[in-house]
Amino acid sequence: MIRFLMFFAVFLFSFFTKAQSVIIGRTTGTLPHLEYGLGADRLGGAKMTYLDTNVLIRVVDSIEDKYKVALTASRHAYLPKRFFKADNVIKPKPFYLTGSWMVRGDEQYDYVSISLDERLPYKSEQQINPSRIVVDIFGATSNTNWITQRLTVKEVKNVWYEQIDNDVFRVNIDLSHEQHWGYSIYYEGKRLTIRIKHQPASLKLKNLKIAIDAGHGGENNGATGITSKIKEKDYTLLFAKQLEQALRCQKVKTFMTREKDTSLSMNERMLMIKKEDPDFLISIHLNSSSKDSIKGVSTYYRHIGFRPLTQFILTEMLKLKLDNFGNIGSFNFTLNAPTDYPNCLVEVAFLSNKEDEQRIMNPKFHKEVATQITKGIKNWLKSMR
Repeated sequence: MIRFLMFFAVFLFSFFTKAQSVIIGRTTGTLPHLEYGLGADRLGGAKMTYLDTNVLIRVVDSIEDKYKVALTASRHAYLPKRFFKADNVIKPKPFYLTGSWMVRGDEQYDYVSISLDERLPYKSEQQINPSRIVVDIFGATSNTNWITQRLTVKEVKNVWYEQIDNDVFRVNIDLSHEQHWGYSIYYEGKRLTIRIKHQPASLKLKNLKIAIDAGHGGENNGATGITSKIKEKDYTLLFAKQLEQALRCQKVKTFMTREKDTSLSMNERMLMIKKEDPDFLISIHLNSSSKDSIKGVSTYYRHIGFRPLTQFILTEMLKLKLDNFGNIGSFNFTLNAPTDYPNCLVEVAFLSNKEDEQRIMNPKFHKEVATQITKGIKNWLKSMR
């Protein structure tokens, strides 16, 4: 079977390289990522995955500020040009093989480490019922003949692989807990490592570390009040500070991405939060619409395994008698993108609606919002005990 797959991969490689002019190189820069297509809106193109640096890339076309990238013989993605560096020294192979795995744990994380011939592109997704992490490695063919699993693991329940296509190798990781607490993917040399965070030993609020992000800031004003002309950046900071105060009253360790009117790019915020390694993130924004009749509160998530936090917070926020604008998933917001920790974007209310705007300007409402978000977090934690 392996010989057949290798032969088929050589055939596809030969056909593919003759049909298209290929430029070989590697990912570079800070937080390189792939996008599904060429579409874009205010949130940017729909992201497929973030990648490590020095990952092998095959460019088959150039379209404006993006390169079309061949992941396999039949799958493509788009890479912003600033994240690519050509390398004429690389001699691509028609196929790359996987090797042995090591699955182990320490006090904070479990690690699934897979030997490869090359630093190949990949993408991942979270699954629920059962809780699972799925990682597809593009351009890889199985030569894995054993998986060593140490008894030091705490979160990894089962691991196995599937060769779902001739050049797509799928890694399956079943988790011990229903709630996803986050994972990171990176290369150590040519070994792909999936680092899975353990569920905290204590689910009491006071034992956790929470990152709080006040949206916008500095040169980025965000939305503007429909009658008052107040700036979103000023009021997200007020809400964030009230939340920080409410959490500190519960003896929670917190981290704020900004504590004053500071300009921060989305990538700068993401890198700050990753460095702090919180148990989870709450990002606070104020909504706006071209229709002034639209109002209410909403919460947002990107990855399905992080949805429960957003649901519990929305449930508590609705007790403030705000309209229900919804719980919105697959949201292509930069701070919802990391898989490293659960995260929730809270759009408190609409600055473009007169009724919501009046509530946003009321200091009493700031405290109420902080209280309800805190209650939502507590209820989420209680659901796991």
